[in-house]
Amino acid sequence: MNTEVKMILEAVRDGKMTIDDALLQIKKEPFEDIGYAKIDMHRQARQGTAEVIYGAGKMVPQIIGIVEKMQEKGQKRILITRLSETAAKELEQAIKGFQFHEQSRIGIVGENPLPDGIGTIVVATGGTSDIPVAEEAADTAEFLGNEVIRLYDVGVAGLHRLLAHLEEIMSASVIIAIAGMEGALASVIGGLADCPVIAVPTSVGYGASFEGLSALLSMLNSCASGVSVVNIDNGFGAGYLANMINHMEVKK
Repeated sequence: MNTEVKMILEAVRDGKMTIDDALLQIKKEPFEDIGYAKIDMHRQARQGTAEVIYGAGKMVPQIIGIVEKMQEKGQKRILITRLSETAAKELEQAIKGFQFHEQSRIGIVGENPLPDGIGTIVVATGGTSDIPVAEEAADTAEFLGNEVIRLYDVGVAGLHRLLAHLEEIMSASVIIAIAGMEGALASVIGGLADCPVIAVPTSVGYGASFEGLSALLSMLNSCASGVSVVNIDNGFGAGYLANMINHMEVKK
């Protein structure tokens, strides 16, 4: 992944930047303290992706302050998760280029880049009720530069619905399997695909589903190899991890 540090080093190699200038760039303040938040300005350099703002629990003026500071430091695209509709409406008025995705509750400042991953990410759900979590995963992955294919309502209660999409499943680089209830979708997809499968349990289900705990335990006990599990309803975490897998480079 082309991180900021890698680009600086390539500029030195190509004679476009002096060693002293490169050292100055790398030594810049690693975080910005604005009182209520310490913004990690070196996240992009270390991990290839800038810090993401978790919107739940933050006041709108705080979110605006963080966004403005990130933009001041040169961040052109910013992802904000778990926003309420009320906060999103205020942010639309205050931040130029802000877009709100209602289903995923994700706010984006700037435009999504063209996909540059090694392949496609498939996001599949057991049912329609899982779509908000799936959209959080899909919107996150698209923001980070991935091509995403959505396969919704393909749960095991009607297995033929999933089998109708074998081509997409077989050709994916990463698959995110999202399901509540008994969480069986991840094992089924894991048994069909030759790529990593990220399982996301959701809090969808009746009484004994225990708000997603049943699906979580089922996915953790999957008999299919190559299935990893993130936390209940954590679509963002799944989308972020899928992006990392889809942008892997061989390290020499």
